Amino acid sequence: MDLYLGIDVGSVSTNLVLLDPRGEPYTTPIYLRTQGRPIAVVQEGLSMLAEQLSSRDRVCGVGTTGSARYLAGVLVGADIIKNEITAHAVAALRVVPDVRTVLEIGGQDSKIIIIRDGIVVDFAMNTVCAAGTGSFLDQQAFRLNIPIEKFGELALQAENPVRIAGRCTVFAESDMIHKQQLGHPLPDIIAGLCEALVRNYLNNVGKGKEILPPVVFQGGVAANKGMRAAFEKALGTEIIVPPYFNVMGAYGAALLARDWALRKGQPTKFRGFQVAELKFQTRSFECKGCPNNCEVIEIKEGDHVLARWGDRCGRWSTSNIPTEELIAKSIS
Repeated sequence: MDLYLGIDVGSVSTNLVLLDPRGEPYTTPIYLRTQGRPIAVVQEGLSMLAEQLSSRDRVCGVGTTGSARYLAGVLVGADIIKNEITAHAVAALRVVPDVRTVLEIGGQDSKIIIIRDGIVVDFAMNTVCAAGTGSFLDQQAFRLNIPIEKFGELALQAENPVRIAGRCTVFAESDMIHKQQLGHPLPDIIAGLCEALVRNYLNNVGKGKEILPPVVFQGGVAANKGMRAAFEKALGTEIIVPPYFNVMGAYGAALLARDWALRKGQPTKFRGFQVAELKFQTRSFECKGCPNNCEVIEIKEGDHVLARWGDRCGRWSTSNIPTEELIAKSIS
């Protein structure tokens, strides 16, 4: 089988999806916690995928996305590297062809994508506040000693959701504690938190956006039934949660890789599943060549430099000169 691999490396999760030529998942999608170790987790994901394949299967295209898309692209040999907006939009359009709004909430960021006639016409992402993202909900579930998987179910049991201040994570947590001390039932507090986080999302990320149905909700937080219900209440429309809601970035990257392979007809740059066994080293340093003082990131396999990025002028990213020699030149 000719297969197409998509990898989404984010701050909280790393996801891998293998698609068949029809664009359907060929193996069980991989969802792993990044835990600050993107290289090791990508390698772990590749090993898990390799165990599901036969010797007759081959990868014909690879796409990467996410905050560490360039790093992942260098590691595995990606044919196409795309931002999260593009990957999530492509995946949503595949699942719901007439989608007009995509709500995406991940571990530490959230975004909204406005689509009209199959084309992305506008988007926005959260800036400095992580209120409403997966990491904040994980934190509150831990504080309340509730499994995060039960968080949404409890919210649906609420009879009178309390109003929580959700514009800031600190204020939201303080307000939750205050409501607990007043004796409000836990389901009412959790439902109130979900509604507060939805208000924060719509007033921040969704501010000024025309949110029209069909609306697709994806990202890890879409697993929370309380958040889905809160969005439906606030928007007055059905919220569609796709089957692979938590790996839609990787799904979109795989679809883009498949389109690239079919359009270009070129051999893939994929380095193979043996990448899982290789040793990589990364480091960063400050270039002294000009007042910009760019932070340059370098990744090596043994003594071989695979890639550098982070410089504005291209001195590092386009050069094959050994690092120490370039550092000496930049200082002089």
